[in-house]
Amino acid sequence: MLETPITPASPQPPALPKLPKAPSGIDGLDEITEGGLPLGRPTLICGSPGCGKTLMGIEFLVRGIEHYNEPGVLMTFEESAAELAANVTSLGFDLPRLQAEKKLRVDQVHIDRSEIEETGEYDLEGLFIRLGHAIDSIGAKRVVLDTIEALFSGFPNQAVLRSEIRRLFHWLKDKGVTTVITAERGEGSLTRQGLEEYVSDCVILLDNRVIDQITTRRLRIVKYRGSTHGTNEYPYLITEEGISVLPVTSLQLNHDVSDKIVSSGIPALDDMFGRRGFYQGSSVLITGTAGTAKTTLAATFAAETCRNNQRCLFLAFEESPQQLVRNMQSVSIDLAPYVANGLLKIEATRPTLNGLERHLVSIHKIIRDFKPAAVVIDPISNLISVGNLSEVKSMLIRLIDFLKVNNITALFTSLISGRNIQQELTEEGVSSLVDTWISVRDLEGVGERNRGISILKSRGMSHSNKVREFLVTDRGLHLLDVVIGPAGIVTGAGRLTQQLQEQAQLVAAQQEQERKDRELERRRRVLEATIGNMRTEFESVEEELRQINNEELARQQAQAQGKAQLADPLPYQQNAGSRPSQA
Repeated sequence: MLETPITPASPQPPALPKLPKAPSGIDGLDEITEGGLPLGRPTLICGSPGCGKTLMGIEFLVRGIEHYNEPGVLMTFEESAAELAANVTSLGFDLPRLQAEKKLRVDQVHIDRSEIEETGEYDLEGLFIRLGHAIDSIGAKRVVLDTIEALFSGFPNQAVLRSEIRRLFHWLKDKGVTTVITAERGEGSLTRQGLEEYVSDCVILLDNRVIDQITTRRLRIVKYRGSTHGTNEYPYLITEEGISVLPVTSLQLNHDVSDKIVSSGIPALDDMFGRRGFYQGSSVLITGTAGTAKTTLAATFAAETCRNNQRCLFLAFEESPQQLVRNMQSVSIDLAPYVANGLLKIEATRPTLNGLERHLVSIHKIIRDFKPAAVVIDPISNLISVGNLSEVKSMLIRLIDFLKVNNITALFTSLISGRNIQQELTEEGVSSLVDTWISVRDLEGVGERNRGISILKSRGMSHSNKVREFLVTDRGLHLLDVVIGPAGIVTGAGRLTQQLQEQAQLVAAQQEQERKDRELERRRRVLEATIGNMRTEFESVEEELRQINNEELARQQAQAQGKAQLADPLPYQQNAGSRPSQA
């Protein structure tokens, strides 16, 4: 038998080297650039005035010094070193200290076209010497040129200008420094000269726009040679801690999950879940119309979290902390002690105070500082007043992903429109994103309104499919047992009527049972009496039969004895021998 020869496996081709990158240290930017800016190559940051080009360049230098021990050179063509240092102090950047430590070199180059006397061709040779000396003096790895338009004001000849731009970029590559060049946006092009974006290895476009009287900043990576990158527009913020880029697609669905269960704070509601509660790190959405106790449910969950000695962050968009604490005391939910001991943090603001991105960054900062185990947002529907539906959904997606990655249990409340027949769909469109969806609703009866709660979905566990009526009492929330009438589940006064009818039926059934028991007892006694009479008759007959048997037995014994005497010859002989003999 011939054996099939085994073909040796072809060797795997060696992995190709990836483009080396320099982490920027800017929050979120390294995620959408997949590692940072191109190492040893120029990056162009362009945009309109006020979009933060200079701040992004300075933060690139400062983060490189603080986080990666890479000295940097800042060459400015507009603002002086003192002005720049004063401008970035609010961000926590101490440029004079970094200069004193020989980690940063700030050099201002003042160019005024009116002061230049043309005596020949204008070139950048002097700049190369000056910049090269600054780089070599501190061993700089990073360079920022801000802004390049002022440098090119001395070039009346466009051909010379383009040649010098190319020469500048090639010179920076030869020096091996990672460079950020800022430029103002031009008419119909990314820059005024329309050339920098072509010779740069990476181009980042910043935009500052106003939509519905709300300022929004957007960032987009136009190109990145030799590397993949995020291609969408990403909102970014300039906060007291620097620039924060908020990517939508940077977080992958590969976070760890927990099998631990956390309670809702209401035992009867926990019983409606197959695992008696929520998964830790999951997201819970409570939807309902106004007045259906959504905030009370959220506060109950927050109090239960604090009762287990875990921190909870409560973000309120409708009530002040004092009002929330007071209102919850009316239902025996005392949040004040948890606020006092630091387990509960209530942050109350109007949604219109900031834009969506600002809210998101603020939430990130509070979570990083407070480190809660659970976060409550009441309600997310108020965010509609800040942005459109797609923007709100995008913001909530990023927030949900951020909370999941950090294994934080999230509970959101949302107001839904009473005009909706189903009263289940949310305007934000996040109901499909959450893990657990609880619906509270009005159950209208004849002349009354009641509250009902049901679980629409709960990923990873079974759950009840019933709509249970619940009461808001001075002792908290109380879920009532399900009462089913002829037409289905009944609530309110119908529940009471049904219960009275059931009680009346129960009493009638008990009385009927007692009557049957009494009748059975009477029959038992009659039967026992009958049995007694029959037993007496039986005993009489038995006695009579026994007497007859005894008499018959005595008669038979007498006859037997008589027969025995007749059959015995000895007494006869004795009688005969006693007679006198005759002669």
